[in-house]
Amino acid sequence: MNDILLNSLFFGVMVSFVVYEIGMFARKKCGFAILNPLLFSIVVLILLLAVFDIDYETYNAGAKYLSYFLTPATVCLAVPLYEQFELLKKNVWAIMAGIVSGVLTSVVCVLVLSVLLGLSHKEYVTLLPKSITTAIGMGVSQELGGVVTITVAVIIITGVFGNIVAEFICKFFKIEEPIARGIAIGSSAHAVGTAKAMELGEIEGAMSSLSIAVSGLLTVLAASVFARFF
Repeated sequence: MNDILLNSLFFGVMVSFVVYEIGMFARKKCGFAILNPLLFSIVVLILLLAVFDIDYETYNAGAKYLSYFLTPATVCLAVPLYEQFELLKKNVWAIMAGIVSGVLTSVVCVLVLSVLLGLSHKEYVTLLPKSITTAIGMGVSQELGGVVTITVAVIIITGVFGNIVAEFICKFFKIEEPIARGIAIGSSAHAVGTAKAMELGEIEGAMSSLSIAVSGLLTVLAASVFARFF
């Protein structure tokens, strides 16, 4: 019976959904930011695969189909942006300035830390696309000669960390303007951070959604330039 279950194409999907729902339940019950459902799912799934000696290929045979929903899910983020389109037109220059600032802050921080920590060029370009969505970040890393698998891991970690600390950071620095909060979260923590922005409010979610697309395009350009600096 166990062999049949493990060999099923739906095994990875089923386990992923169950673990994520448990994470959602734990988050709602406890209210702790650290109990992020995505982070919870990653940790629990790793433990399950290790404890029950299930190889990754068996799990991924079914779980890989979840990635097919990544693109349509990202496209759906345009809906809240459309609903706030008038607000976007009124503040377009301030919004663009915020996104550009977010992109430059990301790549400059990677450059400075790479110099301070003595990283190699390959490690440096691997980290450059850390704050953009996975689909774009993988392409940037590969084009620049980075390690794509590490880039994916760093992007996920960045998104989860941003999701966890976003609300605290906004409160700590007294950032109360919805547009500013949305732009800051979206340009630094991509789609995973946008999930938190949507929890904070409709405007935050819309501006964060916009930031994902624009930040991705600007980071492609910025990474190509900054890759030559180190």
